[in-house]
Amino acid sequence: MVCELRREFKFPLKQLLAISELSKATYYYWVNRFERPNKDEMIEQVMLEIRQEHTNAGYRPMVELLKQRGIYVNHKKVQRLMKKLGLRVTTFWHKSRKYNSYKGKVGTVAKNKLHRRFNTSIPHQKITTDTTEFKYYDKGVQKKLYLNPYLDLFNNEVISYEISKQPTYQAIATALQEALELTSDCLYRRTFHSDQGWAYQMKNYVFKLKSQKIIQSMSRKGNCHDNSVMENFFGLLKQEIYYGHVFNSFEELEQAITKWIHYYNTKRIKKKLNWMSPIQYRLTYSK
Repeated sequence: MVCELRREFKFPLKQLLAISELSKATYYYWVNRFERPNKDEMIEQVMLEIRQEHTNAGYRPMVELLKQRGIYVNHKKVQRLMKKLGLRVTTFWHKSRKYNSYKGKVGTVAKNKLHRRFNTSIPHQKITTDTTEFKYYDKGVQKKLYLNPYLDLFNNEVISYEISKQPTYQAIATALQEALELTSDCLYRRTFHSDQGWAYQMKNYVFKLKSQKIIQSMSRKGNCHDNSVMENFFGLLKQEIYYGHVFNSFEELEQAITKWIHYYNTKRIKKKLNWMSPIQYRLTYSK
């Protein structure tokens, strides 16, 4: 205000400072600060562009994404600039009730052969799966959507998935068939892991795995840590597109999930994968 009055009405600076009770040193500090060129303007612009695509990237991924664009900035500066630009990481502590597909022993319950050995250096060797539910509204009536993904533990890539309005065996079988075909190139014996949900105990499901000499593995009853990779994946998905949002149709929610899975596979970088996306990591391995 002092600068504007001085510039527009030519008031003496001394008089304006007395009226505003502002010291001369403070006045010149702010004048110099506002007139100083922003040397970080280019970096800030790139960071804003990155956030358009990676909507919930924290400072660590931001450092790596800047590097990929030829901009090398230390993490402390990135933290400071993100704070300045208001680029916060959204966190929701609310968790919805976990979908439980366990209906007792309705078929064959496999032993836990994976034993939480979630790492592998071989693509398509260890696959894990689970089902999760989402809620949406259709003309004001709350309904549910079910997601059945298959995840490759080599790079945590979603290799197949099916979305349905009901928790059906057909939805799981469709995703399973795609996963079986995609992983058939593995030269080592494959392991498919799941919880003890009713669909994974069914004769048809068990037969499909046995017919291809695949080891079937199941988490122990009531032990979510035996399939923590899938739990973490579902948590990440819901954190970034579901919690805090209201979806008003099946199609709207389905599209959001489909779009996010594509982003997750192709662009979402992870420290575990040397700051590459799952598909980038797999392609690098295959070279």
